[in-house]
Parts: sequence; structure tokens; C-alpha cells
Amino acid sequence: MNINRIQHIISQGEGIQIEYKKARKAIPENLFETVCAMLNREGGDILLGVDDNKNVVGIKSDRIDFIIKDIVNQSNNPQKLDPPFILKPIIAEYEGKMIIQVPVPSSSQIHKTRNVVYDRSSDGDFKVTDIRRISELFIRKSSLFSENKVYPLIKFSDFKEELFAKVRNLIYSRNSQHLWLRLSNEELLRAAGLWKIDHNTQTEGYTLAAVLLFGKNEIIKDVLPQFKIDALLRVKNVDRYDDRVYIECNLIEAYDLLMDFVEKHLPDKFHLEGDQNIDVRTKIFREVVGNFIIHREYPSAFPATFTIFKDAVVAMNANIPKHKGFITVDNFVPFFKNPSIAKFFIQLGHADELGSGVMNVTKWIKIYVGDVKPVFEEDDVFTITVPLKEQNDGINDGINDGINDGINVIEDNTINNTINDIISDTINDTIKALLVRIVKHILDHQNTKVNDIVRLINKSKPTVERYVKILRDNEIIEYKGALKTGGYILQDNFRKKIE
Repeated sequence: MNINRIQHIISQGEGIQIEYKKARKAIPENLFETVCAMLNREGGDILLGVDDNKNVVGIKSDRIDFIIKDIVNQSNNPQKLDPPFILKPIIAEYEGKMIIQVPVPSSSQIHKTRNVVYDRSSDGDFKVTDIRRISELFIRKSSLFSENKVYPLIKFSDFKEELFAKVRNLIYSRNSQHLWLRLSNEELLRAAGLWKIDHNTQTEGYTLAAVLLFGKNEIIKDVLPQFKIDALLRVKNVDRYDDRVYIECNLIEAYDLLMDFVEKHLPDKFHLEGDQNIDVRTKIFREVVGNFIIHREYPSAFPATFTIFKDAVVAMNANIPKHKGFITVDNFVPFFKNPSIAKFFIQLGHADELGSGVMNVTKWIKIYVGDVKPVFEEDDVFTITVPLKEQNDGINDGINDGINDGINVIEDNTINNTINDIISDTINDTIKALLVRIVKHILDHQNTKVNDIVRLINKSKPTVERYVKILRDNEIIEYKGALKTGGYILQDNFRKKIE
């Protein structure tokens, strides 16, 4: 666990998304009231081993494993949490004492504990007994999570039945006692929250999440005509592509196709940790691909692209942002955009606990590439950028690249050093590298338009406009000419510096 994250949670104090509970020997009696309330509201973090005054009192070390196992088992027990939502507690040592963090996502379902619905406010957990209030919870979640949309005419025969065997094998390999393994295929879909009642129309049926996870291709196309994922390799031919996989199938198979694309075009790297040999490439891109699929706003017509460049992998998809800006290990607030899809992917082993993507990719990229950081940017388009070492295709290509690129080495280094001198240290190195690419392009192409830069670095227009603002604010570039016919050029003072 990231200690900075724990410090942040403790420093905030209890609120609608943070709860502290003592738990010296066992889970608190009211733990699942808080779990239920957070699932029904905005999600949050529960810290066990911390009292109401933010004092870290700790948990007895010989009871840690028992408490962890008890939380997982009870969260999977419909008599304790209905419908079940398997939690992933995390052990941490803080101030010399053992504590447990229980990340709780916001669920797209309404949950009960001991047959009572709970909701969350800044004052804590409260019972919801009024039918009207419960209906309001359903309606709010239906509008918040597009995956909840009910399609009453979708039948079980519209799903790819062969996928259920694949799903069961994946679940069994992780947990041979999993509750879903004892259910029929239709019961499994209901247990996973993929069948709902629409309290607006009083209809019931399979949800958009069910269609995306199990639907036949033609059914997905009927429900979401714009649905596609475009996987591209742009190493030599950056204007078009060197290789392409056009994905229009269910998300379970789409995950495998994207991972195959990664394995085909990116080198593997193994790392010895203890006595385990770990595939670092898989560690990184399991998180990237899982996040790319889980957090997409599927009704949007914005195309989802997964592009491998020579120096980076960039994944972009439509998003309804909870917060806007760059996400780091220290500042991220975990939130599942599609909780039912996320829950399903966790059971398959295609994703870990809430918020793991940012931490794991940041951790493993240092081993895979070196001292660089991935960039997670949340906006109307969510963008993940994973830096790569440049990969040569062979000795001849390496020699040719060296001859061609060598002419620009001094120029590029000068631009890079000058930008580093000018631009604040608060901007990370990955973004600075993108700014260098933009400046180099403007140096070579007068009157550059924003749309030219969008194509160059494969970022959304709002992101490019922010990068342009950084360069303008630091007097590196300026806009010259009429609005329609003009474009960006280097400012004279900056040009003199690099000359």
C-alpha cells in the first residue's frame, strides 16, 4: 500500500467517504452498515485500527489474517451483504502498528445488510426504510451509471453461451469455492448485478453491462452502433499505422485481443522478486487494458483508441470525469465508472482492487523502462500514457535511424534543456517530453494548428489546449495570423535561446 495514501486518508478526518473503526481482534459489528452505505452512495475508504480521533491504535498482528478472511467471506455472503460485493482489504503498517484499509467503490446496485438499506452522509450511516427514498436511490444510480440501462427485450439467447465456460474457468483458477461456480448461467448473471429493475419505467431485464460482457456481436451493434475499440501500431508509419486490430466484440474477448496485441508488439521483461519470476509487461498492461475497458463511458460516440508508438503507449476513451486533471499515486480518489463491469473483471482476475491501476503501473514501469512515470489524465476523454524505450527493428534500421536522427540530436537536447530551464519543476518529465515534441514540430512546421498537435501526440483537444497554454504562458510559442488561417510559431526570444 502507498503510505502517502494512508496519510492522506487519516489527515482528512471522517466524512462521507472516510470512516475509522477500532478492530483489535475482530471486525466491528457495524462494519457492514458502513460498507453498505458507501456502496449505495459515493464509495470511500474504511480504516480498521484507527479511532474516531484519528489515533492509530492498530490491530493485533496474530488477528490480521482472520479479519481479512472474515471481511472477504462476509462480503460474499448474501445474508450479510445483498447483493454480495467482494471486498479486497489491504494490510499496511503505519506508525509501527498494523492497520487494514477497506476500499469500497460506489456500486451501481442498491445493497442491504441484514435486510436493511443504508445510505451515507457526512454524519455517518443511516437506515433507509421509506420506499420512496429507496426508489430515489435506484433512480440516482441509473442516471449516474450508464451501464445500468435496462433492455427488457434482450433475451438470454442473445448472449454468447460459450463465454460462460471461459468465465467459470477463470474464476475457478482464482477461487475454487467461489459462490458463482454453484449457480446456473442465468443465476450467475443475476448474482453479478447484470439483471435489474428500472424504477423509472417499472420494467426489468438485462443491463447494458450484461450486453457488453456477454452479448453476441450483432446484439452489441444493435444496442451501441458506435461501439468499437481501435488498436493501432504506429512506429514507422505514424500517419496511418503499421498494424491494426479493429475490435467490435464483447469485453471479455476484447480484453484478450488487446493483451495479444500488446504481446505481439511490445517486448517482454522478467523481474525476479524473491523466488518469483514476474512478467513485468503483463503486470503493467493488465492494469492499463483493464482500466481502459472498465472506466469507459460506452454510450459516447468518441472512439476508443489503444495506440503503440515508438516512445509510448497511449490509451484514450470517453469519460464522465469525477475530477479533472492529472492523477497521481498521491492525489487519486478511486472511483469505478462502471461498477458492475469492474466487479466482473475483478472476479476474472483482469483487475485488482479499486485504485490499483495507478499504483501498480507507476511501480512496474520503473522496472520495465526506467526512471519515468506514466500519465493518467481525467477529462471528458480519459488518457493513459505509458512511456517506452525506443525499440529498434534491426541493425540496419538502427543505423539508418541513427544517421537520420543524429542531425537533430543537438537541436532536440537544446530544446529539452531550454524547456526544463523555463518550465516549472511541478510539471513531470513525461509531460515535458510531450512539450518538447510539440515545440520541435512547431520549429519544423510554421503555423501549426491545435488539430495538428492532436494528431501528433494522440491526445484529446482539451489536453492539447492545456499544453499549448503552458507553452504560451512561458513565452515559448505564440499564435500569429488570422483565426482561421494563422497558427502557432516559436517566439523570437525562445528561438534565440535554442540557437
